[in-house]
Amino acid sequence: MRLVQFIPPDESGARLGLLVKQTVVEVGESEKGSLHGWLERGMPFLDDLRALDVRLKGGSDDTTLNGHARRTFDLAGVRLAAPIQRPATLRDFYAFEQHVKTAMNNRGREVPKEWYEIPVFYFSNPTVMLGHDEPVTAPKRSNALDYELEVACIIGRAGRDLAAGEAEAHILGYTLFNDWSARDLQRQEVAVGLGPAKGKDFASSLGPWVVTPDELEPYKTDRVGVYDIPLTVRVNGEVRGAGNWRDLHYGFGEMLARASADVTLLAGDVIGSGTVGTGCLLETTRAQGPWLQRGDVVELDGGVLGVLRTVVG
Repeated sequence: MRLVQFIPPDESGARLGLLVKQTVVEVGESEKGSLHGWLERGMPFLDDLRALDVRLKGGSDDTTLNGHARRTFDLAGVRLAAPIQRPATLRDFYAFEQHVKTAMNNRGREVPKEWYEIPVFYFSNPTVMLGHDEPVTAPKRSNALDYELEVACIIGRAGRDLAAGEAEAHILGYTLFNDWSARDLQRQEVAVGLGPAKGKDFASSLGPWVVTPDELEPYKTDRVGVYDIPLTVRVNGEVRGAGNWRDLHYGFGEMLARASADVTLLAGDVIGSGTVGTGCLLETTRAQGPWLQRGDVVELDGGVLGVLRTVVG
């Protein structure tokens, strides 16, 4: 299934929708009917949505769910918000080896041996989640705005001390993630031995939709939470970086095992993969820029995951 958080025409509140081809079926009937709200009811709600999804994909026009016919909208006529607008936590890993090697090389360093021993992550700001076509603005003190092409998973069922092999049962689905970076602010803080903090504190983009694992079966590999799906980033229509989800050194199963050690992951939490190799200007320009400018259009393209578009404001 593909799930969206959308805003109907002439309305202001986002609610949950089921996306079938180019049609959005309103599942959450009010602003309280968000994806986060549905997750709080527990994962069994997916069975009802899956039955509706199968029916509509089979050619039926019956949008009845739980005894009520649901409104439908053309995808092109709605605004797409971030699938999860205020997750309890946002953890971002550092799991693509090519990106790590290049970033370390740009700093004149080798990849630490510890990176090959454990998947590592940092916490980012969960209160500034942008959706598809929602503009991003660089921090006032920054002149080095950069994008980062990533995949993220959204936790669907709470879990603690998960084993890597069972972790995907706790994943609602996957979405594209742009981990915006102010490289000058980040560079200054990392030099002190902390960070990236303010270098990442101002914005993250998620979307355009969430794809559940069953929809990704044709792309599945033999590793938990790893799929054979090309990932591309374009700036003003020009391809600036490309990789593949399968290039992950650590799969999402291993990431969730690490993240859930001695702590409970909650439904709605977001876990990022880290940047795909060549998926940011920091790599492709050897950290020298030129950086993003006002009016630039950044598109993350994940095939079945959709295209997450942002204009620099």
